[in-house]
Amino acid sequence: MGKPKGDAARSKARPSSSSLAASLLPSGSAAAAVGFGGYVGSSRFESSVSNEDSAPLLDLDSEMAQHLQRLSRKDPTTKIKALTSLSELVKQKKGKELLPLIPQWTFEYKKLILDYNRDVRRATHEVMTNVVVGVGRDLAPHLKSIMGPWWFSQFDLVSEVSQAAKSSLQAAFPAQEKRLDALNLCSAETFAYLEENLRLTPQNLSDKALASDELEEMYQQMISSSLVALATLLDILLHEPDKTGSASINAESKLATKARRVATSSAEKLFSFHKCFLNFLKFESPSIRSATYSLLSSFIKNVPEVFSKGDVRCLAPALLGVFRENNPICHSSMWEAVLLFSRKFPQSWVYLNVHKSVLNHLWQFLRNGCFGSPLVSYPALILFLEVMPTQSVEADKFFVEFFNNLLAGRSMCDSRADQLSLLRATTECFFWGLRNASRYCDGPNSIHDLQVALIDKVLVKIIWENFFQVSQGSIPPIQRKPAETLSMSSSVSFLQELGRCIVEILSGVSLLEQNLLSFFFKSIQESFLDSLQQGNLETVTGSMKKMIDFLLLLERDSVLKAESWPLDQFMGPLLSKAFPWIKSSELIDGVKLLSVSVSVFGPRKIVPALTRGIETSTLISDDEGSDMSSEKFIEVFREVFIPWCMGGHDSSTAAKQDLLLSLLDDESFTQQWSDVISYVFDQQHQGFNYLASLEMLLDKARDEITKRSSGLELNKRIGSRPDDWHHSLIESTAISLVHSSSMTTTSTAQFLCSVLGGSTEDSSISFVSRSSLVLIYRGILEKLFSFINQSPLCSVNDTCSSLITEAVDIEFDLSSSVDAITVAKFAAEVIDGSFFSLKALNQDATLLSAILSSIFIIDLENRLSSLLDNTLNEFKEKREDRNLVCVFFHAVCSKMNNQFWKSINYDVRKSTAKILARSIRSVVQLEDDLQPCQLTLRCASWMPEVLEYLSLDQTDEENICGLLLLESDVWPMWISPSSLSSINTHDMPAHLYKLRTSKSQRFVSFIESLLMKMGIHRFLVGHRDIGLSSQAWLSAEILCTWEWPRGSVQTSFLPALVSFCKSEPARADLLNSIFEILLNGALVHGEDEEDEEDERESSGNMWVELNNHIEDVQEPFLRALVSLIFTLFKENIWREEEAMSAFKMVTDKLFIGEETSKNCLRIIPFIMSVIISPLRTKTKSGVSGEDTVLPLEVFLRGWLERSLSFPPLVIWQSGEDMQDWFQLVISCYPVSEMAEEAMAPQMHVSNEESTLLLDLFRKQRQFPGASSVVTKLPAIQILLARLIAVAVSYCGNDFNEEDWDFVFSNLKRLIQSAVVVMEETSENVSEFISGVSSKEKEIDTLERLGHIVSISDPSLDNAKNALSAFSLLNALVKHKSVEGEDNLNSLADEIWDPVKDRILEGVLRLFFCTGLAEAIAASYSPEAASLIASFRVDHLQFWELVAQLVVHSSPRARDRAVRAVEFWGLSKGAISSLYAIMFSSTPIPSLQRAAYVVLSTEPISRLAIVADGNASPTDESLSDQDSSNVPSEEKLRLRDEISCMVEKLNYELLDTDLIAPERVQTFLAWSLVLSHVNSLPALTQGRESLVQHIERTANPLILDSLFHHIPLELYMAQSLKKKDGIGLSDLSGVASAAVLAITTGSSLSTVESLWPIETRKMASLAGAIYGLMLRVLPAYVREWFSEMRDRSTSSSIEAFTRSWCSPSLIMNELSQIKKADFNDDSFSVSISKSANEVVATYTKDETGMDLVIRLPVSYPLRPVDVNCTKSIGISDAKQRKWLMSMLMFVRNQNGALAEAIRIWKRNSDKEFEGVEDCPICYSVIHTVNHSLPRRACVTCKYKFHKACLDKWFLTSHKKVCPLCQSPC
Repeated sequence: MGKPKGDAARSKARPSSSSLAASLLPSGSAAAAVGFGGYVGSSRFESSVSNEDSAPLLDLDSEMAQHLQRLSRKDPTTKIKALTSLSELVKQKKGKELLPLIPQWTFEYKKLILDYNRDVRRATHEVMTNVVVGVGRDLAPHLKSIMGPWWFSQFDLVSEVSQAAKSSLQAAFPAQEKRLDALNLCSAETFAYLEENLRLTPQNLSDKALASDELEEMYQQMISSSLVALATLLDILLHEPDKTGSASINAESKLATKARRVATSSAEKLFSFHKCFLNFLKFESPSIRSATYSLLSSFIKNVPEVFSKGDVRCLAPALLGVFRENNPICHSSMWEAVLLFSRKFPQSWVYLNVHKSVLNHLWQFLRNGCFGSPLVSYPALILFLEVMPTQSVEADKFFVEFFNNLLAGRSMCDSRADQLSLLRATTECFFWGLRNASRYCDGPNSIHDLQVALIDKVLVKIIWENFFQVSQGSIPPIQRKPAETLSMSSSVSFLQELGRCIVEILSGVSLLEQNLLSFFFKSIQESFLDSLQQGNLETVTGSMKKMIDFLLLLERDSVLKAESWPLDQFMGPLLSKAFPWIKSSELIDGVKLLSVSVSVFGPRKIVPALTRGIETSTLISDDEGSDMSSEKFIEVFREVFIPWCMGGHDSSTAAKQDLLLSLLDDESFTQQWSDVISYVFDQQHQGFNYLASLEMLLDKARDEITKRSSGLELNKRIGSRPDDWHHSLIESTAISLVHSSSMTTTSTAQFLCSVLGGSTEDSSISFVSRSSLVLIYRGILEKLFSFINQSPLCSVNDTCSSLITEAVDIEFDLSSSVDAITVAKFAAEVIDGSFFSLKALNQDATLLSAILSSIFIIDLENRLSSLLDNTLNEFKEKREDRNLVCVFFHAVCSKMNNQFWKSINYDVRKSTAKILARSIRSVVQLEDDLQPCQLTLRCASWMPEVLEYLSLDQTDEENICGLLLLESDVWPMWISPSSLSSINTHDMPAHLYKLRTSKSQRFVSFIESLLMKMGIHRFLVGHRDIGLSSQAWLSAEILCTWEWPRGSVQTSFLPALVSFCKSEPARADLLNSIFEILLNGALVHGEDEEDEEDERESSGNMWVELNNHIEDVQEPFLRALVSLIFTLFKENIWREEEAMSAFKMVTDKLFIGEETSKNCLRIIPFIMSVIISPLRTKTKSGVSGEDTVLPLEVFLRGWLERSLSFPPLVIWQSGEDMQDWFQLVISCYPVSEMAEEAMAPQMHVSNEESTLLLDLFRKQRQFPGASSVVTKLPAIQILLARLIAVAVSYCGNDFNEEDWDFVFSNLKRLIQSAVVVMEETSENVSEFISGVSSKEKEIDTLERLGHIVSISDPSLDNAKNALSAFSLLNALVKHKSVEGEDNLNSLADEIWDPVKDRILEGVLRLFFCTGLAEAIAASYSPEAASLIASFRVDHLQFWELVAQLVVHSSPRARDRAVRAVEFWGLSKGAISSLYAIMFSSTPIPSLQRAAYVVLSTEPISRLAIVADGNASPTDESLSDQDSSNVPSEEKLRLRDEISCMVEKLNYELLDTDLIAPERVQTFLAWSLVLSHVNSLPALTQGRESLVQHIERTANPLILDSLFHHIPLELYMAQSLKKKDGIGLSDLSGVASAAVLAITTGSSLSTVESLWPIETRKMASLAGAIYGLMLRVLPAYVREWFSEMRDRSTSSSIEAFTRSWCSPSLIMNELSQIKKADFNDDSFSVSISKSANEVVATYTKDETGMDLVIRLPVSYPLRPVDVNCTKSIGISDAKQRKWLMSMLMFVRNQNGALAEAIRIWKRNSDKEFEGVEDCPICYSVIHTVNHSLPRRACVTCKYKFHKACLDKWFLTSHKKVCPLCQSPC
């Protein structure tokens, strides 16, 4: 039935392909535009227009026709697109323009609405909407042809599709009346269409080949939609119209009448044809069955006359037995059909066996929870009872079965809505049964009997039992899978709702007939009492709990309605009989039942009911009803309930006490509570644990108070206030217990906690008065004092206890006989259990503050307990017990949150803070045996926490901080807070001085930690009325202390002070005060006379390097002063004005009258060295050129003249003060090694100063033999060296030849003296190590070695100043040569250059000496090498100067120094010494940097890589060598220092830290090797051998380790942005380093910035090494990359390389190829930078070939591609051979591609020269080692490459010729 493509677009004038269909219609008929021969399905299409109107129908828009044609495609996507396009076209056209479309669209519409794809159907209706909107009234002629499918579509199973169809119908007919008219008009056609649909089968549904499952689904949808459409159409058309209306309505009613006739006839026809539609009920599809039920319902309602007696007989089993339907989709329509059928045809029940066909299925239906439709089916049950005939069942059996199965379905009801629906149906059906009993019975007695039976058999035995059963209902529910079982919460919820259902039923029954309830209550009471008598505890407990639940439901639903039956008929009689049993058994749940009963009905009503059941009771007379007098009630309470509830302490005591408290009546409350307490205390002498019982009772009473105080009228109900519960016995007992030493048990503590209350923040109810509360807590405090008094911390023991005692002003017995740990544990338990009751002591501030302080102090001991020595066994156990108590108190402290402290009186908090401040101060000062760092850290952490808890205001908090700083015997050490003067420590005995210093340092550590934690402003910022003195002295004290445990001035305090001063510039007066205090202290103290020589010698060098060595100053005040002002000027906090003030203050103190103040003279150089630069800046900025306020130059000239008055330094004798004056002068002329900085001060020196300086310098050489005299005073040599530096810097232009000779001779002498010392040390180390016996202990060896390298000679200090002066001079000369300035003109280059090289040679020898000593020591052990290296740290500044000069040394000086070391003949050479320094275990960054620079540059680099004894690298080209002279790569060996990092790299390297020394050393070694390889000329023997050796032996693990440092994920993201123009300057450090290394071929710049080692710098070095590898060893890297198995990592590496490395590499390769000179007319090369291509053209003897070498974007990770684009006169075999050889050369080349191309050309030339290629690799020149075939076979004479032949032997496992197989 298919049609060819294109038929839909066929011209309307052309006939159909079916000649038979064409013959049935007249020519020109509109049917031709409809479809095949005018037929739609099996229905003939009749034209409704005249021939005159047919012309417009033939004019269809071509674009529309195209889209209509596409609708015949099978693909749903194509259909949807076509429909979408068609919809847009239809929107653009209106009215007549759309008329040609309608016939064809009608045809397509009928097919599309049956499409399998829902989106196609939805889109079809959207097009339909646009069509009918556009056509408007012109749709009328076509309405009958389209109404059938249109109506059918309204009932599509997919809601969105049906909604779209409805929208289209509403768009055509907006008014409902119009839609009804359309249906009436087209009723016959609609019924015909639906009838045709119902006759279809899956086989004839579609003319397209569809899958069977799709076809079946389409069929089911079509049938179900047709059935529903038919049912709805019948409901609409057969609905009775209104009888009133006008003539027009009558006309319309005629149309409706006609439609009803059509509907009736069609219905009869369909009903008959489809045989009552019974076959449709048998379909597996639930949608079809549901639609069938709906259709049958419509037939029953609208055309019942079609049902014959036979039809009813046939339908009765199908509809009345329909409860087998298990699909909830069908249930709604099913119930409607069943109920309608039963009402319309009640006789139908006689046609079937009701029990077998209906009830059995109904029971199964109910047991299964209506198969998932509870909300639909349960409400229908009562309707079903109405229609079911009564004569067909036995009433009582029926109802029992009905309710049994109904409640069994609860297990299938998972949701609350389902359960409520079930219970609502249960209630309604039960009431229906009671009310309609007469339908089943004849007489009144039988009716009553049936009602009683319903009560007994249904309400009691089914519904009540379902509620009352503990484990399961009376009828087991249907077994379900574990995953389907009800959750516990759902089950509990159902039982509660079932209980409410029972209450509702009972209330309803009581209204219906009161007598019926008696049967229920009697049965329930008998059952309950029987369960009690059986003695099964589980059963009894379950019964009690269920009864309690039911009672609570009664309280909620019935008692509040004032119904009497719950107590009078139900619970009263039941409890009266059950009470004796409950009382005797003391079952907990039984007692709870009594408590709930009392709470529900009240004590006055329940007590008579309870006691009436006691047979022997004489308390209540028989005539006494439910009401009881107060006297009788109290008597019964006292004699029955109190003894029973308080007579013992067992498992039921808690429940009985709940009952007792519930029996407290408002009218008799006071008497009842008094009787209870009196009874409890009367029992204490009978061995009864009355405390535990009373504790439990008080806790429950507290809950009772809370309950009574809730609700309305809070303060009116008695018992709602704690005062109502107070009792004198409780208070007296609590006071006596807390003051007793023997009653300190846990039970006693718990009792006190219950009395005091406060266990939680909300529980503040106390059972004692405030006066008793104070007495109790005084007893607690006494126990805390006992514990504190025995503290192992002496400060806590002695000081803290007395402080608290003074604060409380109470006498306590702290005798040692008390077990302090036990009583403290007791006190801790009480405080912990009643913590929040402490708030009640707010009015007694002294007591409360003492308690809180005690808790905090014990917590402090807990924090310090781990610092105590617990090694003594006799105290260990006791200490552990004490620690447990301390931990307990720490937990108590954790409860003190902000909310708690806000509730504490402010005076209490302030008093507590004062006690704790003095206590913590004592702890820090007195605890000498504890580790000071941890002690101060923990104390400093504890104090801010306490202050934060206490929440004091700023003033009081500052006062507390002031208490911490109070003066004592050990604090402060240097400055008196009261007088602000320095404290004299010179006269203090040595041991006392040491002890006081230790304590002071510890306390400063504590204060400094507080400053860091709390903020420096909280100590240094006070109120204005206090002034600044208290702040300044503290800062000065800390500065003088200098160092303390875990901190120092430079590392912690000064940075904090600087930060504070920057944030608060207004605090300038504070700094001035500190300066003044320190200056006065320094002037007072000075130096000790006995230590004058050493002190001045050491301090004479101080002002040179203030940045690093301020700590060398021994005098505390001077050291503090210099560090302070140096930092202030460095941070720009102090500037020129402050420098002037300081200068004036110091100079005013320099002279005392006419005499010079020696102390001031000694300290002023230190101050001047700091302030001279800002002073000169101030002087320079003056208008007149000279400062008018402080004549600086006047002072300087005076000081210079005073120095000139002394004899030369070389003849200075001790006892004179000339050294101090020289110090002062030199300090005023700072020098720097940096030429830029050195020139700046010189610009401000006047001519007079310059002349005086020059005179002072020349005076030193005027003494005969001054250049050769070596004074014995090191300080003089230092001064002389510094004077030389100053003179060179400031007066160098005025030097003459003699001046320069004097300078050079002194510098060389001082440096040479250090060289001699170091060389002697190295020789001594070498001799010592060589003579060490193997039997000697290593520790002794190291000790002796330490004595050798410990240099006490002052030569190094002297040389340091000489090196500094030489470095300065070198910088000045370099500055002159670079800038061309007129400086040092008197120093000619021919004089300077030899001197400089000679001095630098000496410096290099110093450098080599220290490395030699370490290298030689390393041959013994690493520890020995580390010992050597550690002594360099003692002279750090000296070695840093050496390193600086080594870096700038000339190649000539380096070469001479190396030769001198080698000539020396020690066991290690110069190269070993450099490696020893670079790989030192105690590294100094400057030395490591210098060692690397020397190793990586000429002339040392050529000796640094390859080991001695190897063939020395040569620059001779391989092309010029005979291959027999090419050394084998096996002969080459790397130096031992680096071979382990290149050839034997360990995989453990990957597990090390990113900045581990192993990684650093490995990276440095590889950097050296790669830089050296790159420096060697290309295609030389040395380079090729080294590259082949690395490729053969090096571990590629180095590449893995590199990418540990390179953040690939970062560069993956950055590579995406590279198109946006990110340049080199924008790259991060790693990418920049890699690009720089590729571009320059060196990693030197990256290595120079490596130190100090950081992760970021190591990443940059890794990037540089990777870049060098890509440039130097591309094939090596490519092989490593190709073997990677982790695709994610490899793609990341490739992305990084492609983005950042490859562009530079490719540019470099193309540039080298372009610059290469191949020296041959037969070979030419051209490049294309845009395409990354190289074209190599080789021509020879009229033959030629063009090879294109293409570099990939990921070069060199991806191999280079080679193609032949042109070949002339070359055979295919040779062409492939040359192509392959070029490919092998460029891919195996570890170097530049230009070299590979050059080798390939040589290879081709050799072939043309007649040199035979190697038969193994088919190349003349070997692709790896570039050798020629030289190994000839003795038999066949063929020559092979040695490497190829060796590989052949290895792989073939035999040594025969590859060609002739002869032995080789």
